[in-house]
Amino acid sequence: MSALTRLTGAEARLFLREPVSAFFALAFPAVLVIVLGNAIPAFSEPSPDFGGERPINLYLPIVLALAIGTVTMTSLLSVLAQYRERGVLKRLATTPVKPSALIGAQLGVNVAALVAGSALMMLTAAVAFGSRGPENWPALLVAYLLGAGAMTGVALFIAAVTPNARASAGIGTLVYFPMLFFAGVWTPGDMMPDGAQRVADFTPLGAASQAMQAAWNGAWPQPLHLAVAAGYTLVTGALAVRLFRWQ
Repeated sequence: MSALTRLTGAEARLFLREPVSAFFALAFPAVLVIVLGNAIPAFSEPSPDFGGERPINLYLPIVLALAIGTVTMTSLLSVLAQYRERGVLKRLATTPVKPSALIGAQLGVNVAALVAGSALMMLTAAVAFGSRGPENWPALLVAYLLGAGAMTGVALFIAAVTPNARASAGIGTLVYFPMLFFAGVWTPGDMMPDGAQRVADFTPLGAASQAMQAAWNGAWPQPLHLAVAAGYTLVTGALAVRLFRWQ
């Protein structure tokens, strides 16, 4: 544990030295909420079109989904691919510290960044625009963790099967933006065409986003959405462990 702790501390320092990755993981969700709140005056005002609800309260779960997708598909994926391509994992295999410890440290750093970025976003929305918190915290936590697990599994799987960092970044980008669409970042789920809504139900980030929206409004997520997120977590995680090459 002491070796893992020291390795995690080292990875955290390296993470913070990359300003772009640190910004998108920690600050981007909060910045997005501020931009939307100031660009759309009605965004933070109660609206009869939304049953007297503030539109920002309906959008915050979607921003949580965006935070999950951004951390996993940009930060975590790119670092793992670069470490393998540069031989970091191969060299680490010659030391008492196992390469798997480096992946564990990376997971710890990125999960911490994800939680910190999400908390900062929610605090910013509450202070700047008077948004409320989720009405069903336990359900939100379950949906959030399953969504993070599903997207982490997808990132690890891509890192496992791509031959180099360039291919990993390219495939990650091709996955990242459709995931954001199905999560409702540009078009909220209720406004999507019926076909797109059905597809979103079976994507990891789309299912997680809808589950978090339900929890935010006080309900329990649909079993389908939780099952989809859990299924991606188990299947992609197992495939990544089986297929991951250290060099």
